[in-house]
Parts: sequence; structure tokens; C-alpha cells
Amino acid sequence: MDDKLPGSLGTSTSLSLRLGQVIFSSASLLFMSLGVEFYGFTAFCFLVTAMGLVIPWSFTLAMVDGYAVIMGFPFRQPGILLVIIVGDWVLSLLSLAAACAANGVISFLLDRGGVYNLPNIGGRYQLSVAMAFFSWFLSAVSLLFNLWLLPSL
Repeated sequence: MDDKLPGSLGTSTSLSLRLGQVIFSSASLLFMSLGVEFYGFTAFCFLVTAMGLVIPWSFTLAMVDGYAVIMGFPFRQPGILLVIIVGDWVLSLLSLAAACAANGVISFLLDRGGVYNLPNIGGRYQLSVAMAFFSWFLSAVSLLFNLWLLPSL
């Protein structure tokens, strides 16, 4: 059963989930960092930091998944899988918290549009937060698939 579980470490589904995380995290970071206005808000800085941590983590695991798919050897060591589960769990919580915090700040700024009149607050920052939520969703899916696989090892 554990060899056929899609989304677990070392499968092509896991590779596509990891590449999706890299793409959405990079897009979120790009949209948030296009201007320097985000430095004035802690939640935006938190989102940039969280996405900056997710990108190398997901890219590294995408390379591991790619190697496993090409070589036909899925990784099934409990110690390695536990480290990946903990890393996914921590980064998943960080990215969800950062996306929610940034979304709250955007909502506040849009409600108080007259006081905080920042250009592109309605478009670019909201798109960045949406990309962060997509990245979080893919990270949570990867976490759940690997967590499902762990007891069978």
C-alpha cells in the first residue's frame, strides 16, 4: 500500500505538489516585494520571511522527489520521513499564519482607505496573499500524505 500512495515522498504526485509550492511561494514573494511599501507592515514582512523559507525547503524536496522518480526508488526511511513531516508542519503553520495576518492587514487597510492610501493595495498585495494561501494548501496536502504514510513504515 505504501508504494502506491500518491503524494508521499518520492512519487510524481509529490514532485508536482512541491513544484506547485515553489511556484506559488515565488509568486507570492514576487508580488509582495515589487514595491518597498511592505516594509512598513510587520505582517507583510512576516509573509515575505515565511515564503522565503518555503521556497528552498520545497525546492530541495522537489529535487529529492525528482531523483526518486527518475531512479524508481521511493524513500521509505522513517527517520527521514519524520524530519520532512515536522518541516512541512512548521512551514505549513508559518505560511498559514503569515497569509492570514497579511490578509487581515489588507482588509484593515482597504476599510481605512482614506487614512492609509497605498498604491496597489487592492491588487498586488491581495494577489500575493492568494498565492501564499495556494502554497499553504499544497504544503498541507503534502504534509497529510506523508503523515498518512508514516505509520505504515
